[in-house]
Amino acid sequence: MRNLDVTTLRSFVAVAELGGVTRAAGFLNLTQSAVSMQLKRLEELLNLSLIDRSSRSVSLTASGEQLLSYARRMVNLNDEVMSRLTDQAYEGEIVLGVPHDIVYPAVPRVLQRFHAQFPRMKVQLLTSFTRELKDQYRRGEVDVILTTEIGLDADGETLGALPLQWIGAADGSAWKQRPLRLAFGRNCIFRGGAMKALERAGTAWELGVETDSDRTIEATVSADLAVTAMLEGTKPDHLEVIDHGGALPALTQQNINLYAAEKGKGEVVQVLCDQLRQALMRS
Repeated sequence: MRNLDVTTLRSFVAVAELGGVTRAAGFLNLTQSAVSMQLKRLEELLNLSLIDRSSRSVSLTASGEQLLSYARRMVNLNDEVMSRLTDQAYEGEIVLGVPHDIVYPAVPRVLQRFHAQFPRMKVQLLTSFTRELKDQYRRGEVDVILTTEIGLDADGETLGALPLQWIGAADGSAWKQRPLRLAFGRNCIFRGGAMKALERAGTAWELGVETDSDRTIEATVSADLAVTAMLEGTKPDHLEVIDHGGALPALTQQNINLYAAEKGKGEVVQVLCDQLRQALMRS
């Protein structure tokens, strides 16, 4: 009877979720060669090719995709057993604040891993706008926050950057109209930069929708009644990046920043921050 090794499965899951051996090695505190060797050992045990090595980017074969769901469950179950049956010194609550548009896909995976490691620690997730999250952080109401902003405060750390993109309805024409109708949240940190970019380009615009509801913005844009700006990779499937061919001005990049206050929870907060770094770090 052949048995699967949880260590090799953990390396496989890390490579699949983090998009490469290098990031997986950093997350697992292993060398790249050690991770590669574990993947090879797993493939030899199963007599299957799990990683498509024909391109520079990491992708799974059909067998790899099939194994991934099993591997996640086995690794999570292993971690749960170890956590539940061994003495845990940490318990309490950490409040984590994240802007709506960067919650997926990374944050749920981080919460799952953190819970497996510290089952007695409760992580309360708050989603809001960057400005509100920073205000809550300064008031001491939130322990850790992620933000999307152009700059960086002295006590923060930049994990990476994403460009803003003009977003409109599928096959829409609202972006061609002048004045350009915009849809933004009242507290959206992106709208000021978008408006300034339009003004610098001499493009007439008007604020067609100002709301506290992301769903209202999505519905208006989806109806081709306005356009908005979103971070690369965060648009809903029913909207599309506008292929404007230079008719609209380029938008800025936004930093993904991390701020953390230890407040006596230093070690567990540091672990949570490390997991957020691994999940969100972008070159």
